[in-house]
Amino acid sequence: MELLFPRQSETSGTAPAQQQTPQHAPYAPKTAGLGGTPTVHTDIPITAIFLVLFILGAIAHMTIFQLNMRRGHKFIMSGMMFGFCMARITTCVMRIVWATRPRNIPIAIAAQIFVAAGVVLLFVVNLIFAQRIIRAAHPNSGWHPIFAHFFTVIYVLIVVSLIMLITANVQSFYTLNSNTKRIDRDIILYGGTFYAIVSFLPFPLVIGGLIIPRKTRVEKFGSGRFRSKIAFLLTAAFLLCLGACFRVGTNFKTPKPINDPPTYYNKACFYIFDLTVEVLVIFLYVVVRVDRRFHVPDGSKGPGDYSRRNVSDKEDHMVNRIQSEEEVFDDAPEAPESLSLEKRNGDQSV
Repeated sequence: MELLFPRQSETSGTAPAQQQTPQHAPYAPKTAGLGGTPTVHTDIPITAIFLVLFILGAIAHMTIFQLNMRRGHKFIMSGMMFGFCMARITTCVMRIVWATRPRNIPIAIAAQIFVAAGVVLLFVVNLIFAQRIIRAAHPNSGWHPIFAHFFTVIYVLIVVSLIMLITANVQSFYTLNSNTKRIDRDIILYGGTFYAIVSFLPFPLVIGGLIIPRKTRVEKFGSGRFRSKIAFLLTAAFLLCLGACFRVGTNFKTPKPINDPPTYYNKACFYIFDLTVEVLVIFLYVVVRVDRRFHVPDGSKGPGDYSRRNVSDKEDHMVNRIQSEEEVFDDAPEAPESLSLEKRNGDQSV
């Protein structure tokens, strides 16, 4: 994750040469970065569109989350996707500010950090969905402590790697030591590679769960077909993995001078592989209602909890539906009472 700044001649034709690179920290980078420095006429309109889209995504996921909570239907992943949208809203705002202040290095650093940090929430959401699919397909293995510890280790590494990435990126702008910069670049390459692997994990987990012979029937959870859950998850995983692999792939390329950026660092690549794929995932999960498809009963702790509680929920839903029909059509329950009242009135009149 490197930054790109315009040459001084692009912003001022009379500035002295020594102002092209600040003589104090933070220092402007000398190599090109994905997306380059945002400009007022090109980047602000495009970023404003993404800003509106992420605002709509935040509204949609928070509305779903609040409506579900009122019904006692807890689905934390809707809150996580709302948090991701809020992070991306901040990213867009910072990028717009950066476009108006292209020589402000602290603003550029903050904008790029938000670009790299937000997407990890979607990686975690997909891993949670993959875990639920495996537990439904292979209850005994999916609920085994070793499998649970595997996911715990992944989540810890995600947090630790994020801290390392942010630290290395910030430090790279506050040092001129070549060895320190080399270490920072190695950390950045490690972080990008690790997150690309994390984004890809749903594929081997889910496909492996389908290939391995099952000893029990699939435990149904949520609504919709089991195959549909898999299709939606793998579609989202493909989009996120595409973006993560593109970012890390370009980072591994030999750094190019800031004045001669390669084609794969242009603005179109940035908006497609960073923001567009994320918008598609956010709205995909709204349209297919993952809050219903991937919901599991609260307190599920072992094999059988998904199916037993799911059956209980369906029975409660059927009872409520039948009762509402009786109320609407004013059926059987009140008829005998009305007849008995008429009979008593008739007896009294006699």
